[in-house]
Amino acid sequence: MTKRQPVTDHVRIFDTTLRDGEQAPGCTMTGDEKLAVARQLARLGVDVIEAGFPAASPGDWEAVAAIASEVGTADGPIVCGLARTNRDDIDRCMLAIKAAKRGRIHTFLATSDIHLAHKLRMTRQQVIDTVAEMVAYASARCEDVEFSPEDAGRSDRNFLHQVLAVAIEAGATTLNIPDTVGYTTPEEYGAMIAGIRSAVPGANRVVLSTHCHDDLGMAVANSLSGVRAGARQVECTVNGIGERAGNAALEEVVMALHTRRQLFGVATRLDTREIARTSRLVAAATGVHVPPNKAVVGANAFAHEAGIHQDGILKHPGTYEIMHAETVGMDGCVLVLGKHSGRHALRNRFADLGYDLTDAEFQRVFARFKDIADKKKVVDERDLEALVFGEVGRPAPIYTLDRVQVACGTHVIPTATVRLRGPDGELRTESAQGTGPVDAVCRSIDRIVGEPGALVDFTVGGVTEGHNAVGEVTMRVRDHATAEADSTGDRAGRSRVFSGTGVNLDIVVAAADAYVTAINKLLGARANAGRTTADSATASKGKGSSPLRERELDTTLTT
Repeated sequence: MTKRQPVTDHVRIFDTTLRDGEQAPGCTMTGDEKLAVARQLARLGVDVIEAGFPAASPGDWEAVAAIASEVGTADGPIVCGLARTNRDDIDRCMLAIKAAKRGRIHTFLATSDIHLAHKLRMTRQQVIDTVAEMVAYASARCEDVEFSPEDAGRSDRNFLHQVLAVAIEAGATTLNIPDTVGYTTPEEYGAMIAGIRSAVPGANRVVLSTHCHDDLGMAVANSLSGVRAGARQVECTVNGIGERAGNAALEEVVMALHTRRQLFGVATRLDTREIARTSRLVAAATGVHVPPNKAVVGANAFAHEAGIHQDGILKHPGTYEIMHAETVGMDGCVLVLGKHSGRHALRNRFADLGYDLTDAEFQRVFARFKDIADKKKVVDERDLEALVFGEVGRPAPIYTLDRVQVACGTHVIPTATVRLRGPDGELRTESAQGTGPVDAVCRSIDRIVGEPGALVDFTVGGVTEGHNAVGEVTMRVRDHATAEADSTGDRAGRSRVFSGTGVNLDIVVAAADAYVTAINKLLGARANAGRTTADSATASKGKGSSPLRERELDTTLTT
């Protein structure tokens, strides 16, 4: 029998940004970006980081292993990996998380009739037998095992309870109850959690967890209803990213529990002052920006324009603010640096922000900082965060931007000349015309690299306020030659989208930098996909498959 976890007196935050969040189209992150996000999640204080799905691809395995090794310290978060209910997945997951002082295996199998009939092609008894066998197999290798009955929200309640009882008996320490397709209402979801607590033998010995999707816009409400009904873990993602309409947003769940603690009677252990910084980092890593009216972390979340509201705020902040911007870290510009600031002051500031830069990384960022400080005069915390992620968060360069020159204006055909340093070290220059300066720049780059993909999104924003604000550009490029890995690691699915971020006072230069970064990610993924295909072909020689194995490989990751 495995070691049991006591039911907690606080709500654990299980962050799945790096697994379920990254599954959202266009949210693909590199290994370095995942590691940067994991470091910040640890700084935020999340209880569990679901670092990925190790069996999906070598890249996923390496990212999970790196996070387990660096972030999974004794006083750090639990590092969790996802695994389907088969031995290969569980073994690979355990190998990836073994460096963590506290590791967790999260395995899952669908329980709704629609999934059993059309996806798994399994009977209810086969599901029960598989859960009993595979949860026991996982718990023999790891004392912390989480089980999820996929599509629990649409499952027959008696059968769901039967499966959960089997999972507990086999050694599961956490039972996660997914509303996989965002179908339930808060009343239904809360009743489902309450029903499990009262009807499933042994439910009082394990932690019940929520995992809600936002297809009908109720993910956060459902999660909070689950907490009121006794759930003591919430699975969520930063900025609410995830499949389709996304997952329950971490920042909304945490601040609802923080602000309405008297109502819920429990809270989290997160440092809420790190929420805004975490949101900005995930937005930069994924290229998915936060809408200005987004709750808690949107640019307008603490803005007041109406005269009546402004009058009330001036008289007493509590008239229109139920929480303070400082509580979530939205006041992040108290210390400013300028062109006279030295290396020591800048390095100390980065340390305060939680960035541990190598000497080489710091030198690159310092050079960019001096260049911007000469022009902008004052650089605040938001500029620094954009700078450090723009430099450190980019992939190993295949092409490097060397020079950009544009001519544009009224009665002028926009023309750009771009010079890149190629993988062979040679400088290559091309010119092109376009509908505007950015289009001309992208066309010039395409002439050098050979049009590797299609530009599907181009976003421009000011990192700070004012006409001399640092500009931040995000480019998203779709590569039809490399498909997104599905739950089996097979890349025969949808095409992948890669994002790149550029930061510069000159928005055209920032755009060129962002486009080159996205292309470097795309070309790097192509190279990795080629190596993976070759490795898989070698490993699969002489191997057969059973009907059960084929069913397992047909499962999806929408848990």
